[in-house]
Amino acid sequence: PILYSYFRSSCSWRVRIALALKGISYDLVPVNLIKDGGQQFSAEFKALNPMQQVPALKIDGITLSQSLAIINYLEETHPNPRLLPQDPKKRAQVRMIADHIVSGIQPLQNLSVLKQMGEKKMEWAQNCIASGFQALEQILQHTAGRYCVGDEVSMADLCLVPQVANAERFKVDMGPYPTITRLNKALLELEAFKISHPSRQPDTPAELRA
Repeated sequence: PILYSYFRSSCSWRVRIALALKGISYDLVPVNLIKDGGQQFSAEFKALNPMQQVPALKIDGITLSQSLAIINYLEETHPNPRLLPQDPKKRAQVRMIADHIVSGIQPLQNLSVLKQMGEKKMEWAQNCIASGFQALEQILQHTAGRYCVGDEVSMADLCLVPQVANAERFKVDMGPYPTITRLNKALLELEAFKISHPSRQPDTPAELRA
């Protein structure tokens, strides 16, 4: 497999965690979203992913984009350890939390949107994340055990940790979100989350390396 990734992309980080958890080795091709006006806009990368976004994964003779589509494919082809619970209710909760982050928070504060916001980008990002986290905190108080849904790592956790990193980068006050904070801390102790961390990627700038 070949993963096209950017060290700081939260969507890429989700996929890196999934690959690490499932023990799938891969080659990483960095795509710098800022350098050269954004390497994702090159003709070469557009041919790979017409949406001109990371991540993209070449695997088993196909090229997939969109982090949850990739993670679902990995789940179906490498079922252990599972990232979707067997219980239908828990499975639905995992998908709900993942969608909440992937559709309801992250796109509103990603690079392409922030570019449009000009000087207000920090305030905009903070408001989008805080609004999403208020709802997420409430949901997690009903679903969480050690992790987002019960005591098994799931797709929801793969979405949560990178989004908390975004919140910290945009200086969101995490005080009102004790459940999110607790879960994030527990997940960051797991090896798959450590090795996939933005501070430990081949394309991480020296000043941001762990």
